[in-house]
Amino acid sequence: MAIINLPKLTVLLLLLLAALSVLHAQSLPLAERQKIEALIKYVGGLKDAQFIRNGSSYEVSTAVRFLRGKWEANESSVKTARDFIDKVASFSGTSGKPYLIHFKDGSEIKSQEFLQAELRKLEKTALDQRASDG
Repeated sequence: MAIINLPKLTVLLLLLLAALSVLHAQSLPLAERQKIEALIKYVGGLKDAQFIRNGSSYEVSTAVRFLRGKWEANESSVKTARDFIDKVASFSGTSGKPYLIHFKDGSEIKSQEFLQAELRKLEKTALDQRASDG
């Protein structure tokens, strides 16, 4: 039968709890994560639109995978949905060129402007929901 050294076990548990609390403190708040997920889902649901990155055109499904990957790679600097838009979904880190969304009718908009407008709608809906719940 193994003998457990309680002081060492206690120290280990305290260190584990401390590490978990630090990780939790650094993680993105659920509401912000939900907003980012909603923005990505919105891009993925665009019909007959193309995502323009560095002059090349991509299907929105490719844009969704790209945005998720770039978000993951920059997760430590993304604390809010606005950070996601400004630091991940607006421009190429390589060329500095803005990302664009090109629509079937020929119109284009910078992804930053497009996503900021959608974020404002999401936040207004959340505020309206809270007001009606209260």
